[in-house]
Amino acid sequence: MPNQHNAKYAFYYLLSLVALIFTALSVGMIAFGIIDKTVLDLINTNYGNPDGQLKFAISALLIAVPIFYIISHLIYRGLRQGEITKDSGIRRWLTYFIILVSSLIILGVFIGVINNFLAGELTGRFVWKALTVFVIAAGVFSFYFYDIRRPDPASKNLTIKLFFFISLAVALTAFIAAWFFVESPQTARARRLDQLVVNNISTLESMVNTYYDRHQALPDNLEALTAEKDLYITADLLVDPETKEPITYNKLNDRGFQFCATFRTDSLAQNGQNSMPLYSTRSIQDHAAGYQCLPGTLWSAVKSASLK
Repeated sequence: MPNQHNAKYAFYYLLSLVALIFTALSVGMIAFGIIDKTVLDLINTNYGNPDGQLKFAISALLIAVPIFYIISHLIYRGLRQGEITKDSGIRRWLTYFIILVSSLIILGVFIGVINNFLAGELTGRFVWKALTVFVIAAGVFSFYFYDIRRPDPASKNLTIKLFFFISLAVALTAFIAAWFFVESPQTARARRLDQLVVNNISTLESMVNTYYDRHQALPDNLEALTAEKDLYITADLLVDPETKEPITYNKLNDRGFQFCATFRTDSLAQNGQNSMPLYSTRSIQDHAAGYQCLPGTLWSAVKSASLK
């Protein structure tokens, strides 16, 4: 191979490796996400927002799949034009390097799947996930081993075309299927805005506790908190970040208080049961959609009760 093409095709092979990794992992993540959402398990082994991996996989497929097929086309065009030969060191070494890296990644995923099964994951989930890894691994390995061993890689080959069309169909199927199991961007934005409201309430709850520790009494209203110069209460802290609707504070009794606000979503209404509550705030509770009053916690009262 002429030296002027070495760097170019080394770049092509390495970029195709990166695109292949993102494509294969994304297809696997979508399959795993769908399995988690459809094969229900009371034991929660996937903490956090279950939509996160599907969103990442959709984004990765949208970018990685076109790159992989474009780069593969450029490599095969170079073979047909003689810029790279069948026995080129670049082609052989980097093809086997791709197989090596793919093997390590698939081995790691397989170990994780088996580890989850040994930790108590349902047998049905394990079988489907193991089958997913096996199919992806079989597709990757069979393609590259066939490609590196065929006698005339410069010629058009029906088997190679079938590999590309089948793999493209699998990637497109995974991409489309993911949208049926992931929340819409509008819902995701609504949840994040609700999270900001909850964060504001949590901060105000902390300030109420600070006020109580100083005065041994709850504030009658939020104005009493703003009078405390070192609490640094800003106007943005008292309202919904988008609608600017005020967050309401209610003093219920000497040791009871609550905050009220309008929420866009139900914080527990997530796809699938295998998820932790959306909000991890220590004392502010999860909420339903609509106008809700969330009881605050007086930490000194809780501490006193625990010591009794």
